[in-house]
Amino acid sequence: MIQDKVLLEDWIVACRSTDVNKKPIQVILMGERLAIFRNSEGVHAFKDLCIHRGAALSLGEVKNDCLVCPYHAWEFHHDGDCVKIPQLPEGRAIPKKAKAIKYVCIEKYGFIWVNLANNNPEFFQYKEMATPLYRNVIWGPQDVNAKPPRIVENFLDVGHLAVVHQGYLGTDSHREIQDYSVNKVGNRIYSDEIAIYQPDPDGSGKPKYVYYTYEIIRPLTVLFTKKDRENGTHMRILLTIRPENENKSVAYGILSFDYDPGLTDEEIIKFQDEIFAQDKPVVENQKPEELPLDLQVELSLVCDRMSIAYRQYLKELGVVLGTN
Repeated sequence: MIQDKVLLEDWIVACRSTDVNKKPIQVILMGERLAIFRNSEGVHAFKDLCIHRGAALSLGEVKNDCLVCPYHAWEFHHDGDCVKIPQLPEGRAIPKKAKAIKYVCIEKYGFIWVNLANNNPEFFQYKEMATPLYRNVIWGPQDVNAKPPRIVENFLDVGHLAVVHQGYLGTDSHREIQDYSVNKVGNRIYSDEIAIYQPDPDGSGKPKYVYYTYEIIRPLTVLFTKKDRENGTHMRILLTIRPENENKSVAYGILSFDYDPGLTDEEIIKFQDEIFAQDKPVVENQKPEELPLDLQVELSLVCDRMSIAYRQYLKELGVVLGTN
């Protein structure tokens, strides 16, 4: 398991809710192999290892609300206790050591989240999933051969929109970024509205300015809002990252609209995949791979204030994975 106290004590996305049905699945999170399964009591996460002979519990099945090992059919209750060992003679007590290692697990916002420290911290709020005003589309998974902070910072980077995403999220004739401030109110860290000139932000075919706001939610979870002042509409993207190992991450998101974008869920996902595909080669080849938290290591501009705030935030928290 990757040792990062801050991340281990936080909620980290494991997979989409729809990924876990009748069969358990294997998920690698922070270098730890997990077996995630669903029963009548909800979703659960075990270390993907049977204490008997090291079999992967994720290869088993759910039977009588228990996770059954595929090797010798030991049955584990969702609290981790082994409740049946077929090889034991009748009346023989199950050894106390016969347990699965369980991790705190929760299903929220269309995803399954795991806390590897088992401390069950308070969960962040994403009110868009709780109101019928918003249409919400689940996006991901997207594999990235990069460390999580580099992926998150790319999402917070407003200066690359008219370069990497030229013709989609910006134009080469409007690359300047006006000064903006980052606000810290209580536990919230968020930017002012930033004017971004886009070629077709609302599907009308007409270029115009829209206004971006960025917010840091957690070390691996950030939020972006696009506001169309002319139409009074908002589109939001919540990005969250699963660190698979030291060098590979998996990105997920929620795309929320308080208007009809005129697209199917599949078309929305396809467009987001195309935008993400433009970012991937840049992020996967950045050097150093770790995000420098010393602000003197890389040259920053005023338009980089949000990424600077993110680096300061990670440093204050003491995040180790993917930082330097």
